[in-house]
Amino acid sequence: FSSRNLNVRFWKPELNLAPGVCEERDLCTDTAGSPIIYNPHTALSIEKQRQRLPVFKHRNNILYLVESFQTVVIVGETGSGKSTQIPQYLLEAGWAADGKVIGVTQPRRVAATSVAGRVAEERGAYLGHEVGYSIRFDDCSDPHATRIKFLTDGMLVREMMSDPLLKKYSVIMLDEAHERTLYTDITIGLLKKIQKKRRDLRLIVASATLDAKKFHDFFDLNESGDPNKDTCAILTVEGRTFPVDIFYTVSPVPDYVKATVETVMKIHETEDDGDVLAFLTGQEEVEKVVSMLQEQARTLSRYGMKKHLCVLPMYAGLPYNEQMRVFERMPPTVRKVVVATNIAETSITINGVVFVIDCAFVKLRAYNPRTAIESLIVTPISKASACQRAGRAGRNRAGKCFRLYTGTVRSYKCIIKKKNIYIYCTCTSSNVAQPIRIKHRNSPLSNVVSVCHYMTVFGMCSVISHSSVCAAGDPDVILRCIVSGFFANAARMHHSGSYRVVFNEVVQTSKYYMRDVTAVESSWLVELAPHFYKQAKHGSLNSKRAKVF
Repeated sequence: FSSRNLNVRFWKPELNLAPGVCEERDLCTDTAGSPIIYNPHTALSIEKQRQRLPVFKHRNNILYLVESFQTVVIVGETGSGKSTQIPQYLLEAGWAADGKVIGVTQPRRVAATSVAGRVAEERGAYLGHEVGYSIRFDDCSDPHATRIKFLTDGMLVREMMSDPLLKKYSVIMLDEAHERTLYTDITIGLLKKIQKKRRDLRLIVASATLDAKKFHDFFDLNESGDPNKDTCAILTVEGRTFPVDIFYTVSPVPDYVKATVETVMKIHETEDDGDVLAFLTGQEEVEKVVSMLQEQARTLSRYGMKKHLCVLPMYAGLPYNEQMRVFERMPPTVRKVVVATNIAETSITINGVVFVIDCAFVKLRAYNPRTAIESLIVTPISKASACQRAGRAGRNRAGKCFRLYTGTVRSYKCIIKKKNIYIYCTCTSSNVAQPIRIKHRNSPLSNVVSVCHYMTVFGMCSVISHSSVCAAGDPDVILRCIVSGFFANAARMHHSGSYRVVFNEVVQTSKYYMRDVTAVESSWLVELAPHFYKQAKHGSLNSKRAKVF
């Protein structure tokens, strides 16, 4: 794949061809210019369409494993249908009887809402009745009627605060568990503890790229050494049925933002019908590329090009209505180009995507324990993420993935990880009174610090729930409780040098930001944390300033 007008050139490493030689795919599945068929089985009934998914042939195996084992780890490749079908199999098998609920967690809001909408459509039910979702600031579920509930990891942790044993749930499915966000790690650790008290609670851990053996070793409660007594099982489900051709650049690109724009335009000019999904690192880059592509599209329309471009952004901070636009079907004369962050990397499926452009970078949160500051840094993606991104191109028909890096790059960087990390804390709830011991293998170091910090808040929230009854409208009770948990995060706000606020965290993006700032009395710090603060003597601050100057 080469271009005389553009600088970006790709080659397919599987072929012994010199870089720059055009490569044509010889496949009978090539549509050769025909309009995109978003669903090749659209004429069939919903039930027939479900039976065409790869996960359907494993339906009985999945139900048997869920019945026989407390935890089932399912490695289902991209496009297997695990996110939409497994909850329905459980519902049909009776796991939601007697008012029980099947919970499915997603790492992102847009994934929870879109998958819930698809499942409700397949069930022929109103969204929010039999099938619902719960995300921050938006609860579309019925406490009495909802049997399948999609929710984010954070919302499940919030439910644990009021119901530590999750008594209303019969099955919890952790979808896209490889994401390993802070809330995912907390959820995994707490669910393991809950399983020890609730032998009837079933847990399904599903993803396309996770290390199944490590999850098996973590959740297996068998300490006898007899494999017949294992409480965890692994099942692998084959995924997409369409091949994806991978292309690398001949030489490193100096600017992947400009290279993304050039590659999109080259695809638009030379490739057959099919939508484009381009991955970038953050909102600023996404908006820049969208602006550049829209300008290019206007230029092409003035020259009378028959095929038009519809360029759409996709990132977490985008309003919900704008996010939903990427799922809209386009006319045959329009090619949709979605420019997204890694939010489009996992659960959500954008129909019609045939071409994927991978910039090879992602923006991740990194924690510096010396400065206690979290930073958003741009870092190379992992090999698992690269495979996941390429898989987005093979959902509807044979596709192509253009990677904006050379084929010799094999050193995928990862977050620094530390093995065998133990976290001890005491939860004040009467139902889970023992110390929580969470052993995460390969946990991100930043998450470990955050989990310790979060567990402090988790226990503190239980104290708040008991003490708020006695507060009688006095906010000082709550404020003092916050100080007792965040005493180390105090900042000077007064010219006298006294501490007047406490904060949750400091995040560095283009500037430094404090999150969740609360005004407090400086005397509370000495009273509630005497091991950390001492009352300053009169005139000591002035003497310190004199020494400094």
